[in-house]
Amino acid sequence: MQNAATFQGGPIMISTLFRALRVYQWSKNLLVFAALIFAQQLYVADQVVRSLIAFGAFCAASSAMYLFNDVADVENDRVHPEKRTRPLASGAMSIPAAIAIALILIAASGALSFLLSGRFALILAAYLALVGAYSLGLKRVIIVDVIVVAMGFVIRAMAGAIALDVSFSNWLVVCTMFMALFLGFSKRRHEINLLDHEALNHREVLGHYSVAYLDAVNVIVAGGAIITYTIYTCSREVVERLGTDKLYLTLPLVLYGLFRYLYLVHHDLDGGDPSSTLLKDRSLTITVALWGLACIGIIYWKSAA
Repeated sequence: MQNAATFQGGPIMISTLFRALRVYQWSKNLLVFAALIFAQQLYVADQVVRSLIAFGAFCAASSAMYLFNDVADVENDRVHPEKRTRPLASGAMSIPAAIAIALILIAASGALSFLLSGRFALILAAYLALVGAYSLGLKRVIIVDVIVVAMGFVIRAMAGAIALDVSFSNWLVVCTMFMALFLGFSKRRHEINLLDHEALNHREVLGHYSVAYLDAVNVIVAGGAIITYTIYTCSREVVERLGTDKLYLTLPLVLYGLFRYLYLVHHDLDGGDPSSTLLKDRSLTITVALWGLACIGIIYWKSAA
């Protein structure tokens, strides 16, 4: 009865629903707008609308999968010092209610995807299948668990280009993959340090990782992200398409953002949730905002002049 009352309790219901849907995690779906910016479509009204629809579709789909994952992990989340407060783990939302809302969101995301194109619907379906496979078993396989999460970011970036029917640089896709791997391995490191001996009770795969191993892997993926981003900004293909060779000027912001995140992870200040870290750490928030504004300014300066 308490769950039902919570769901019918006006402001309490809205608060519980927002937490269950992890609305703050929608920041990850902003990747679908990358194609809009880098394909120089920011001033094309129809393309902006299509990007907004793509964003809405992925927000609905990702929230649905968060609900399904929370249903599957409800017992494990109850032994986590932070995740125990989630609506399902705390008992604020019932499992049947979570499943019903998730199904509604999947239907909504499907409807939005078909407003764009069949290709977009297919890549959204691929995202749902990938996340579903992760929840059902891939999250227990060392290394594969982080690669699958990283592929979710790559799919978002590619979906943004498919929604607009524009080309997307392979170098930017690879860079997105490296950046996502960096965030994923950093999250595993944070979980090991935070949970200590309780790590296995929360996430079985953590028993296969060590802090030393994750530090070594993060050096590799962070280096990969820096190299591929540098190649992207300087590649002839990108310079010719964008009409500028100045995108490399954003590299210091990328370097600072990576190094700042590493600092937070190594000093156990944060890193367990990339979206939350981005919102809480003022330096990271400002850096990402400046990077976005710098990219827009450099890419669109010539057309505006």
